[in-house]
Formats: sequence, structure tokens, C-alpha cells
Amino acid sequence: MSEKAQKKSWFKGLKAEFNKIIWPDRKTLVKHTAAVVSVSVVLGAIIALVDFLAQYGVNILTTLG
Repeated sequence: MSEKAQKKSWFKGLKAEFNKIIWPDRKTLVKHTAAVVSVSVVLGAIIALVDFLAQYGVNILTTLG
């Protein structure tokens, strides 16, 4: 099989796979996006709090001596 025929066959298969994709509707997409943003904000706040507490603890330990 020639290289040109292989590329054509590959793109044909790629197109067939893309046609199998089921894209979410707008409502589902908005719901999932809101969930991801919400979880990211909450986890960011938790990480910031832990970082603040760790920094505070280290500052206390370094000023004891």
C-alpha cells in the first residue's frame, strides 16, 4: 500500500472515530463546568488554609529560640 493510500485510510478511520463521539448538550456542559470550577475553588481554599497554618507553625517554631 502506498504512503498516500495509508494516510487516506488513516484519516478515514479518524473521521469514523470522531463520528462515534457523543458530545454533551449545553445544559450538561454548564453543569459539569460549574462542578469543576466549584471543586477547584474549594480545594484551592483548603490548600491555601493548610499553607497558611504551616507557615504560621514554622514562624512560631523559629521564634521560640
